[in-house]
Amino acid sequence: MTRILLADDHPMIQAAVEAMLRGSDYQLVAKAGTGAEALEAIAEHDPEMVVLDVQMPDGTGLDVLRKIRSAGDDRPVVLLTASIDESGFADALKLKVDGVLLKTSDPALLIDCLDCVRSGEEWIDPHLNAEATRASSSRDRSLLSPRETDLVKLVRQGMRNRDIAETLGITEGTVKVYLHTVFEKTGVANRTELAIRASEWVGN
Repeated sequence: MTRILLADDHPMIQAAVEAMLRGSDYQLVAKAGTGAEALEAIAEHDPEMVVLDVQMPDGTGLDVLRKIRSAGDDRPVVLLTASIDESGFADALKLKVDGVLLKTSDPALLIDCLDCVRSGEEWIDPHLNAEATRASSSRDRSLLSPRETDLVKLVRQGMRNRDIAETLGITEGTVKVYLHTVFEKTGVANRTELAIRASEWVGN
């Protein structure tokens, strides 16, 4: 049984999540209605996973995520939100969020998200990825060189540096140099963010 803390300022959402977790492999050990309460509850109950609403009084979900990550706390965190803008989404990825779920999505996706995050993988709501793809049509795709574009496509496929090096006929060290340059050009923080946002620079 995985112990979960839920922070959301809407009682109906709290009740709905609690109902969805009932009978699952997840136990809701605490609920909070504000960012400050969430931080206190995390310290008090030490949950194995945290589900945070993005918009809360007295500290947003991103604020809570930022504070626990700055304290060296790397426990899995899922953001639950009605909507999130591009800037907030990018911030969440930089703060190493483990999952992002839209409240407007199928409720059954909550368990899918938690299962994926618990296994050590990241889970991003499919609707968010679709929106990112639609927005990509207006991005400048001439930012990267042809070789950098090839590398990004391989990163999106989930390939490791060694496999990328073999595919492109270069060394792993060169792959790392290319990755660093791509990170600098695109402003992404890590491979995961690059893979998720790849369509902004290399198309579909």
